Amino acid sequence: MAITDDVLVIGGGLAACTAALAAAETGARVRLLAHKKSTLRQASGLIDVLGYSGSDGPFANPFENIDSLPANHPYHVTGKDGIRDGLRIFDEAVGTAYQGGHTDTNALVLTYGGTVKPTARYPESVAPGLASASGDMLLVGFDSITDFDAPVAAQHLDAAGVPFSARGITIPFPEKFRADAKVTRFAKALDRNESVSGGTVRSALADAVAEELDGEARVGFPAMLGDDHDEEVRDELAERLGVPVFEVPTGPPSLPGLKLEDRLFDALDDAGVHISSGNPAVDYEAEDGRIETVLVDQKSRLTPYEADQIVLATGGLVGKGIGSDRESVTEPVFGCRIPYPEDRYRWSESEAFGDHAFARFGVVPDDELRPTDEDGEPHFENLRAAGGVVGGAHVAHEKSASGVSLATGAVAGRLAGEEAQQ
Repeated sequence: MAITDDVLVIGGGLAACTAALAAAETGARVRLLAHKKSTLRQASGLIDVLGYSGSDGPFANPFENIDSLPANHPYHVTGKDGIRDGLRIFDEAVGTAYQGGHTDTNALVLTYGGTVKPTARYPESVAPGLASASGDMLLVGFDSITDFDAPVAAQHLDAAGVPFSARGITIPFPEKFRADAKVTRFAKALDRNESVSGGTVRSALADAVAEELDGEARVGFPAMLGDDHDEEVRDELAERLGVPVFEVPTGPPSLPGLKLEDRLFDALDDAGVHISSGNPAVDYEAEDGRIETVLVDQKSRLTPYEADQIVLATGGLVGKGIGSDRESVTEPVFGCRIPYPEDRYRWSESEAFGDHAFARFGVVPDDELRPTDEDGEPHFENLRAAGGVVGGAHVAHEKSASGVSLATGAVAGRLAGEEAQQ
């Protein structure tokens, strides 16, 4: 017997969660079908909307620059209202854990490489380290966490011309772990305030940093200052040091990304969204231009899922929502068309940071975010797409990945929910 809902969202990332929350707001019965852990845990946890377009940027206000984007960009389908709705859904899901919701203006957030990134929403733990905030900065790295080279990051900040002085140091973490210890192990040690020689891990860390302080007004650490009790950890370190403490978002595995994933899934639970995880959608059955059944591989047994409306939010090339080989580019679940140059050498440019065609690969949506065929007609009347599987945006260059996921997720989910209710 098929598992039946009004709306079925396929995916587990930011776009999928947003689509499911948007559909649930309409009163529809919604199910999220997540095959595997999302790419959120590999992401910085920052929410970018638009930072650059072509050679222009960084933008202070992303909404003032939407019109500068190419005609086939997803933002021209969702419109500014769709972007704002996606941000609203996000803000309600994460609550006070994120800042930036009070303004349309981008903040300039430090990255672990020592650059600044224009972003619309950022974790509360990041706020004291914004490039727009005043006060010289001490960046602290640990010799056992090689992802973040604090002295190099500080040098890059100075070279970028930030209006404050930045200095970086590398110290031992107060507690020794195995060389392959995950960042969560460091966070848990600070959560529990584990005992170390001469006191606790928090007091020992604060003492080590205090010896290095030379008048700096704020101190930044890689994003590992606690998990369950992160605010408590930061507050204690700030009190002991006498200056604000902040986190610098780091690369994968990303603790801010993991925390964001948890908050989004908590919001899905609160909204009454059913969640099925661990098994991939591999096939479908369709009739008269509508998908009737999605087939899910559960231990070599195909389980049917039925819904009036379906949202495809499986990600782009990185998330495996788009497949490719030396001959073609494909959407593997429903076989939706993805345009690409026949000459494979045109998929990329010779320059590493060039305008690569592959960066824009994805389905071509109509004005309701339904993937279209070569004639511009929807592949299926009841299928919509959201997030990285939608083509037309160069999200890495534009700094728009999260915004595209939020906007397309909000619009696709709302349309799916409304349609299912009719």
